[in-house]
Amino acid sequence: MCKLFPLLFFLSVSTFAQQTSDSLYLPGILIGTIGNPILEEMSGMAFSKNHPDKFYTHTDSGGEAAVYVLDSLGNELGKITLEGVENRDWEDIAVGPGPGGKSYVYLGEIGDNLGVHQAVEVYRFPEPDDLSRNVTIKPQVLTFTYPEGARDAESLFVDPISGDLFVVSKRDKQNTLFRIKSTDFGKDDVVAERLVQLPLTSATASDISQDGSRILIKNYFKVYCWDRKAGETILEALSRSPKELPYVPEPQGEAIGFRPDGKAYYTISEKRFDIKPVLYFYPSKN
Repeated sequence: MCKLFPLLFFLSVSTFAQQTSDSLYLPGILIGTIGNPILEEMSGMAFSKNHPDKFYTHTDSGGEAAVYVLDSLGNELGKITLEGVENRDWEDIAVGPGPGGKSYVYLGEIGDNLGVHQAVEVYRFPEPDDLSRNVTIKPQVLTFTYPEGARDAESLFVDPISGDLFVVSKRDKQNTLFRIKSTDFGKDDVVAERLVQLPLTSATASDISQDGSRILIKNYFKVYCWDRKAGETILEALSRSPKELPYVPEPQGEAIGFRPDGKAYYTISEKRFDIKPVLYFYPSKN
């Protein structure tokens, strides 16, 4: 989470950021405002694979060690408390394959504004069968380091094809893509693999469609999309130039999520400048 986001810069780019060079998706539609003060710092969102029109979200930097369940209209449905971990700086959430072919929720404890944490973590747990009630789950924990020392990151996604995890750094001139293998859970001394520098900076969120064919990465001002051809790796897809998608400027937008069919995406902001979080919906033209 960045508390130093400049208002003047936000206002100066607002008009420009609404323009787009791509026509796959329509401009954002306001769905509603999130009124619960507990959810004022939502920093990630990921749609369920098993429960239609439901998504997982969380707060960051000292919030509850919990994942909240909302529907696609922004209504709260339930809460999943994570046992044995704390919310130092949770920054993104993803849904992807896990052990036994089940769908898992992945949570990135990867925020590090000052670049002082040599090791960071990802938690995972199976998607619950019932999202309408509050439950407590003890997640699996993956601890890893970066090959060149501590990094701040706010973007995590899981490849639905390989099961590998991908993290995008934030505080470098060109953000860097790292990979952690799905088989690294349960291992010690895991070091993320540095893959490629991306043509963007200040990445705040990411997601991948559940068929693996489209990848989203956003920063405070733009949403970028990469198409992934059949048989391609994530690295091959992200090595091309991205398309820019529609984006309604948000005061501190740090969450993005594809609808499971990939035909729409959603964004939501943390509360900033006394503006409450608003859920936006971007439908496909096709």
